[in-house]
Amino acid sequence: MLPQPLHPAVVHFPIVLTLLMPLVAAGAWLAVRRGARPARMWALVAGTALLLFASTFVAQRTGEAEEEVVERVVPESAIGQHEESAERYLIATGVFVLLAAIGLAPGRLGRAGRVAGLAGAVALIPLAWSVGHSGGELVYQHGAASAYVTSGAPAATARAEHEER
Repeated sequence: MLPQPLHPAVVHFPIVLTLLMPLVAAGAWLAVRRGARPARMWALVAGTALLLFASTFVAQRTGEAEEEVVERVVPESAIGQHEESAERYLIATGVFVLLAAIGLAPGRLGRAGRVAGLAGAVALIPLAWSVGHSGGELVYQHGAASAYVTSGAPAATARAEHEER
């Protein structure tokens, strides 16, 4: 059985993969520099990049699916900012998949792709941060989670008590 809402459960996959990506790329890059077969080692990076792109795609789609519910309690401008950050990040992860794929090539092209892939893995972090930060603002500043809470539920009670302080 899938959790409802699904978006908050799914968004953590791209966050974790984004943080792991530079470590995976650096490890593969170092292994290749020490004599490991480039295609074999870099396939790990390309595979992880595909997982990152897929999880980002799913996170974006689940967010879009839940947008109407959250719009009842969150300003549309805040949702728009988060959505734009997510779209930029999805594009960036798609470009990163291409860089990772170039790293699988032999010779100079592969070497250039691996260096670009390592740099790209690091460059994804601030973009992911932007998406995560704006999503956190939706939840913690604008009360997006309250769109899924019925009145009288523990979360609503706790929020009311906090506002009284």
